[in-house]
Amino acid sequence: MKISTKGRYALKVMLDLALHNNGEYIALKDISNRQGITPKYMEQIVSALNKGGYLDSMRGSNGGHRLSKAPSDINVGDILRTVEGSLASVECTADSEGLSCPLASECSTAIFWQGLDKVINEYIDSFTLQDLLGQQK
Repeated sequence: MKISTKGRYALKVMLDLALHNNGEYIALKDISNRQGITPKYMEQIVSALNKGGYLDSMRGSNGGHRLSKAPSDINVGDILRTVEGSLASVECTADSEGLSCPLASECSTAIFWQGLDKVINEYIDSFTLQDLLGQQK
Protein backbone atom coordinates (compact mmCIF):
# COMPACT_ATOMS: atom_id res chain seq x y z
CA MET A 1 0.00 0.00 0.00
CA LYS A 2 1.30 3.37 -0.96
CA ILE A 3 -0.57 6.61 -0.32
CA SER A 4 -0.58 8.72 -3.47
CA THR A 5 -0.02 12.45 -3.77
CA LYS A 6 -3.79 12.85 -3.92
CA GLY A 7 -4.17 11.20 -0.53
CA ARG A 8 -1.39 13.26 1.04
CA TYR A 9 -2.80 16.46 -0.41
CA ALA A 10 -6.33 15.58 0.74
CA LEU A 11 -5.06 15.45 4.32
CA LYS A 12 -3.23 18.75 3.83
CA VAL A 13 -6.38 20.40 2.46
CA MET A 14 -8.52 19.09 5.31
CA LEU A 15 -5.94 20.16 7.87
CA ASP A 16 -5.74 23.62 6.30
CA LEU A 17 -9.52 23.96 6.47
CA ALA A 18 -9.50 22.81 10.10
CA LEU A 19 -6.72 25.24 10.99
CA HIS A 20 -8.56 28.17 9.40
CA ASN A 21 -12.01 27.03 10.49
CA ASN A 22 -14.01 30.06 11.57
CA GLY A 23 -17.35 29.04 10.07
CA GLU A 24 -16.73 31.01 6.89
CA TYR A 25 -16.17 29.53 3.45
CA ILE A 26 -12.52 29.52 2.41
CA ALA A 27 -11.62 30.20 -1.21
CA LEU A 28 -9.86 27.44 -3.09
CA LYS A 29 -7.14 29.85 -4.19
CA ASP A 30 -6.31 30.66 -0.56
CA ILE A 31 -5.87 26.99 0.33
CA SER A 32 -3.93 26.47 -2.89
CA ASN A 33 -1.54 29.32 -2.09
CA ARG A 34 -0.95 28.19 1.49
CA GLN A 35 -0.41 24.54 0.55
CA GLY A 36 1.45 24.99 -2.73
CA ILE A 37 -1.02 22.83 -4.63
CA THR A 38 -2.22 23.88 -8.08
CA PRO A 39 -5.85 25.01 -8.18
CA LYS A 40 -6.64 22.46 -10.91
CA TYR A 41 -5.41 19.56 -8.77
CA MET A 42 -7.14 21.02 -5.72
CA GLU A 43 -10.45 20.96 -7.58
CA GLN A 44 -10.17 17.18 -8.04
CA ILE A 45 -9.36 16.65 -4.38
CA VAL A 46 -12.07 18.99 -3.11
CA SER A 47 -14.62 17.37 -5.42
CA ALA A 48 -13.90 13.93 -3.93
CA LEU A 49 -14.00 15.29 -0.37
CA ASN A 50 -17.25 17.10 -1.10
CA LYS A 51 -18.83 13.92 -2.52
CA GLY A 52 -17.59 12.05 0.54
CA GLY A 53 -19.52 14.44 2.77
CA TYR A 54 -16.52 16.08 4.43
CA LEU A 55 -16.98 19.55 2.95
CA ASP A 56 -19.68 22.10 2.44
CA SER A 57 -19.11 24.12 -0.70
CA MET A 58 -20.63 27.31 -2.02
CA ARG A 59 -20.15 28.94 -5.40
CA GLY A 60 -19.87 32.64 -6.04
CA SER A 61 -17.75 35.59 -4.97
CA ASN A 62 -18.09 34.77 -1.27
CA GLY A 63 -17.96 31.04 -1.91
CA GLY A 64 -15.43 28.42 -1.09
CA HIS A 65 -15.22 25.39 1.13
CA ARG A 66 -15.48 24.56 4.80
CA LEU A 67 -15.57 21.44 6.91
CA SER A 68 -19.01 19.86 7.18
CA LYS A 69 -18.22 18.40 10.62
CA ALA A 70 -16.00 19.21 13.57
CA PRO A 71 -12.36 18.11 13.12
CA SER A 72 -12.82 15.68 16.02
CA ASP A 73 -15.56 13.91 14.02
CA ILE A 74 -13.47 13.41 10.88
CA ASN A 75 -11.42 10.23 10.75
CA VAL A 76 -8.11 10.23 8.85
CA GLY A 77 -8.66 6.69 7.56
CA ASP A 78 -12.01 7.68 6.10
CA ILE A 79 -10.48 10.67 4.31
CA LEU A 80 -7.75 8.51 2.79
CA ARG A 81 -10.18 5.81 1.68
CA THR A 82 -12.42 8.48 0.13
CA VAL A 83 -9.69 9.75 -2.18
CA GLU A 84 -7.57 6.60 -2.53
CA GLY A 85 -10.15 3.84 -2.60
CA SER A 86 -8.98 0.59 -1.05
CA LEU A 87 -5.87 0.77 1.10
CA ALA A 88 -5.26 -2.97 0.89
CA SER A 89 -1.63 -4.01 0.93
CA VAL A 90 -2.20 -6.59 -1.81
CA GLU A 91 -4.93 -6.99 -4.41
CA CYS A 92 -6.31 -10.21 -2.95
CA THR A 93 -7.31 -8.44 0.29
CA ALA A 94 -8.93 -5.44 -1.41
CA ASP A 95 -12.45 -6.85 -1.07
CA SER A 96 -14.14 -5.41 2.03
CA GLU A 97 -15.85 -8.77 2.63
CA GLY A 98 -12.51 -10.54 3.05
CA LEU A 99 -10.17 -12.24 0.66
CA SER A 100 -11.27 -11.84 -2.94
CA CYS A 101 -8.79 -14.31 -4.39
CA PRO A 102 -10.24 -17.70 -5.36
CA LEU A 103 -7.05 -19.34 -4.08
CA ALA A 104 -7.26 -17.73 -0.63
CA SER A 105 -8.08 -20.97 1.15
CA GLU A 106 -4.87 -22.49 -0.23
CA CYS A 107 -2.63 -19.43 0.13
CA SER A 108 0.05 -19.72 2.79
CA THR A 109 0.46 -15.93 3.04
CA ALA A 110 -3.20 -14.86 3.16
CA ILE A 111 -3.29 -14.51 6.94
CA PHE A 112 -0.15 -12.37 6.86
CA TRP A 113 -1.68 -9.92 4.36
CA GLN A 114 -4.95 -9.77 6.28
CA GLY A 115 -3.01 -8.98 9.46
CA LEU A 116 -1.00 -6.26 7.75
CA ASP A 117 -4.18 -4.65 6.43
CA LYS A 118 -5.71 -4.81 9.90
CA VAL A 119 -2.72 -3.04 11.49
CA ILE A 120 -2.68 -0.34 8.80
CA ASN A 121 -6.41 0.33 9.05
CA GLU A 122 -6.40 0.36 12.85
CA TYR A 123 -3.54 2.87 12.82
CA ILE A 124 -5.02 5.31 10.31
CA ASP A 125 -8.46 4.98 11.91
CA SER A 126 -7.00 5.87 15.32
CA PHE A 127 -6.47 9.49 14.24
CA THR A 128 -8.95 12.28 13.69
CA LEU A 129 -8.34 15.56 11.95
CA GLN A 130 -8.30 17.12 15.43
CA ASP A 131 -5.42 14.84 16.42
CA LEU A 132 -3.38 16.02 13.42
CA LEU A 133 -4.29 19.61 14.18
CA GLY A 134 -3.02 19.15 17.73
CA GLN A 135 0.27 17.76 16.42
CA GLN A 136 0.76 20.73 14.10
CA LYS A 137 0.35 23.43 16.76
